[in-house]
Amino acid sequence: MTNPILEALTQHRSIRQFENKSLSPHQVTELVDAAQHASTSTFSQQYSIISVTDPAILKEIAKITGHGWMLRSGHYFVMVADQYRNLKIAQENGTDPYILHSTDKFLASVFDTAIATENIMVAAESMGLGGTIMGSILNDPRQMIKLLHLPEMTFPLLGIALGYPKDKPELKPRLPKIEFHFSNHYDLGENFDQQLLDYDQLLSDYYRSRSTNGRTETFSHHIVSELNRNHNLRADLFSIIQEQGFMAH
Repeated sequence: MTNPILEALTQHRSIRQFENKSLSPHQVTELVDAAQHASTSTFSQQYSIISVTDPAILKEIAKITGHGWMLRSGHYFVMVADQYRNLKIAQENGTDPYILHSTDKFLASVFDTAIATENIMVAAESMGLGGTIMGSILNDPRQMIKLLHLPEMTFPLLGIALGYPKDKPELKPRLPKIEFHFSNHYDLGENFDQQLLDYDQLLSDYYRSRSTNGRTETFSHHIVSELNRNHNLRADLFSIIQEQGFMAH
């Protein structure tokens, strides 16, 4: 028997080309409902979701991310790690909010936000939509904070561009399970080098043969390229996170 949820999860691909069609208010509500029912640490619900519909703000976000294609999506969400709401609750009830400024609570809000983000993507794909989760909003978090009027104890983590897919890219091969799924302890194994070579070849064949944006690339080359990118890009993330009131201890 086919399991539609497993089918959706294992067929995920990033969509960056969209039909010229906006999501309906009902669809947006359904996606937010899906996010709202995601797992949340200690039921503290430490995230917020901003639907960005203002064309001027969207253009600024496109500049920050460097991805103009997002302007052609059917809807854009920004996912925000949020302890401000719980800070207000603590203050209004005379409770010391000290713990909310901790690294532990920042990570909890990051986890909540990330899990809610994935729920939105899975729900969108189940509705025949597609999209891309965009960490590139972190290229300029100060500007994101300014654009979205984010208060203290919040931090913009991810964007989600969603819409009706204009194409269906080939499914990108993932790492072999033996290289990331272990039993009882971490163990890449003695054959890691060969397994990596095999995966490099598999990914190289995929990039050369795909119908659009073909190129010469391996996983090893991709990782090295990522490590050699502009080291100043996002170099101030830690300080901005602290400026927002997080990770004080």
